[in-house]
Amino acid sequence: MRIAIVDDEPSISGPMAQALSSAGMACETFPDGGAARRALQRETFDVMLVDWNMPGMSGIELVSWAMESMEAPPGFIMLTGRSDPDDIVHALETGASDYIVKPGEPAVVIARVKAVARRGQPPVPERQESFGPFLFDNLDRTVSVSGEAVKLTAKEFELALAFFKNLNRPLSRQYLLSEVWGSSEGVETRTLDMHVSRIRSKLGLRPEQGFVIQSVFGFGYRLETFDTAED
Repeated sequence: MRIAIVDDEPSISGPMAQALSSAGMACETFPDGGAARRALQRETFDVMLVDWNMPGMSGIELVSWAMESMEAPPGFIMLTGRSDPDDIVHALETGASDYIVKPGEPAVVIARVKAVARRGQPPVPERQESFGPFLFDNLDRTVSVSGEAVKLTAKEFELALAFFKNLNRPLSRQYLLSEVWGSSEGVETRTLDMHVSRIRSKLGLRPEQGFVIQSVFGFGYRLETFDTAED
């Protein structure tokens, strides 16, 4: 799970990032809304913790921009000193998923982050998950296409399943490396490209199968559904 903390106070963002990292989450911090907006144009995050009052682009402006401009915005939690009920209503109506008044107990923030992340994810998978002709067995870690078994390596299986669980959602390279390899550090992006090429070939991800992996220039990849009837 990738989390961003957007706050111009290092005394807030630093300890919060440490607490979330200790809970097993990958965290990045940004000093203002403008820096976070630029990051969202090249990265994928599951949840963003956002302060309201910051120099340049404010937190509420960042949420508004993401709701209007992004195809699949992350979940936003306002973490701010503003406690007026009108501010809370405004933030939630703008698109924030939750609202926490600073300083916020780390254990409470972690629980809220997990809850918001769950809202944007499918329920806990059963042993088998199907997507059109593709059947994934989460226990045996195997895949079949139209009843025919396809041999995938462990990483290929995880990458393919990550794509299918995020259908039509753009996923950054760093996000995929973090989700499949555990970290983007020390893993070359060509390793990801090679694995994408392999699952494209092995699973036959072509229009006639109803699913196509598209490159998102300067960002990463997206598995799109393809309506053969419309074609």
